Amino acid sequence: ADMEDVASRITNMETDRDDLLAAIAKLRAAISQLNREGRERLLKSYTEVNQHFKTLFNKLFGGGTAELQLTNADDPLEAGLEILASPPGKRLQSLSLLSGGEQALTALAIIFAVFLTNPAPICVLDEVDAPLDDANTVRYAKLIKEMSDRVQFIFITHNKITMEMADHLMGVTMHEPGCSRLVSVDIDEAVALAAV
Repeated sequence: ADMEDVASRITNMETDRDDLLAAIAKLRAAISQLNREGRERLLKSYTEVNQHFKTLFNKLFGGGTAELQLTNADDPLEAGLEILASPPGKRLQSLSLLSGGEQALTALAIIFAVFLTNPAPICVLDEVDAPLDDANTVRYAKLIKEMSDRVQFIFITHNKITMEMADHLMGVTMHEPGCSRLVSVDIDEAVALAAV
């Protein structure tokens, strides 16, 4: 009877082992499939974002070239990302070597490239125009206006050029210390009223 119990336990253990090996093989196949799909999706998105980035960079800078490069890995899932930019009249260089305004415009080109590739309904921009000179602010404002049919932009700014481009303005005023008030203006309504 003891021998039958031991034989039965061995059979059960062998069955459990076979089940575990089958589960491990199935899990490895699933991981391999996920990694393959992940690589394909990453490369597809990377290619699309890079194409939009090149176009938007050129538009925001009024010339020049830029590109994103995957770096330091054969596997795209483990690669880093380098941003190379060449504003008009400059050679291709790393983002860290650009001026503050150039870095801001380059970052905007990347943000908008991602939005064009995978649109979200709302984009909030907090004083991104602060380091920009007037000419670059005009380009930035034009791009926001162009993209506003696809994305609802909410932006915080102190820049008059950017404010002039908005469809709706909301301001915060403080008549008394510690007591703020919200002021809202619908630009289209204001223009219509002014015309009357």
